[in-house]
Amino acid sequence: MKIFSAIILIIAILVLPVVSQNPNLGTAGAQFLKIPVGAQAAGMGGAFVAYTDDALGVFWNPAAITNVRSNSALFSHIQWFEMFDVNAVSYVHNFENLGTFGIGIMVLSMDEMEVTTEASPNGTGRFFDAQDFAVSVSYARLLTNNFSAGLNIKFIHQSIWNETASGIAFDVGTQYRIDFQNLVIAMSMLNFGPDMKLEGPDLSVKYDANQFLNNRLLPTNLETEAYPLPLSFQIGLAFDLYNERFFKARTSIDAVHPNDNDERIHFGLELAFFEILYLRGGYKFKHDDEAYNFGFGLRSFLGEFLLKVDYAYSVYNILPDVHFITLGFDF
Repeated sequence: MKIFSAIILIIAILVLPVVSQNPNLGTAGAQFLKIPVGAQAAGMGGAFVAYTDDALGVFWNPAAITNVRSNSALFSHIQWFEMFDVNAVSYVHNFENLGTFGIGIMVLSMDEMEVTTEASPNGTGRFFDAQDFAVSVSYARLLTNNFSAGLNIKFIHQSIWNETASGIAFDVGTQYRIDFQNLVIAMSMLNFGPDMKLEGPDLSVKYDANQFLNNRLLPTNLETEAYPLPLSFQIGLAFDLYNERFFKARTSIDAVHPNDNDERIHFGLELAFFEILYLRGGYKFKHDDEAYNFGFGLRSFLGEFLLKVDYAYSVYNILPDVHFITLGFDF
């Protein structure tokens, strides 16, 4: 009864923040960092900070990579709103007494688009593109038998046409396991770092300080406004609803506090059949356009390799629906 009471209290703490409002709506940049990596995570509605236990932890909660026994690797592809490709790879290795190390790379890219102006609304014959990427190096270790902590150091780079911005950010996370219904309580703080600002040759202009006289134009530069990173604090729990040899049901709930939007609640459920077929569903509360998420996964041993194939589908009201595909290996 004490454990059940603690669970109810934690859920109440998670749910209460959604009644508040964030005064900084839409103020953060580098929004690609908020794209959910991994079909398993997306299929569970992003309720994953306590759920993750493999190489996906590099992107969700660095403390989770301590669950990797030896090696874990994955590749994820997302067709983001039918306009952008989002690809991510990560690899984790457990060095036992030294701790667990990981690396992750996430890249958002787009096809070239033709430049248009007021004088040439149908195109100028010149083209531009944009690309964002983040590279993370992770370290985590068990501080006790049930408690782990982890840290990411992340390099972030954005470019659009000839303008670029770069910065450093940090992720920190914890996971605490309780020997009851496989309960995990976790926390992560993502994208903590200084503001970024775009710079580049297209911001160079010629300027006349006194337009009333015929002065020589002076070379100068336009200055863009700095923007904060999408800092996010996420706390959650995951536990088994039913656990037998041939069928398992596990659920998770996360509360998310971003610096550029209102607080949100994510729910997820995963059903496992013979530890081969996995069916998933998720719901995001207080999202403007996205709510329902669905997915499935397959697991199969190939010798000493555990092959993991996952797919997820996110339903949007106005924007195009999003498909997620992930391929993973544990070995």
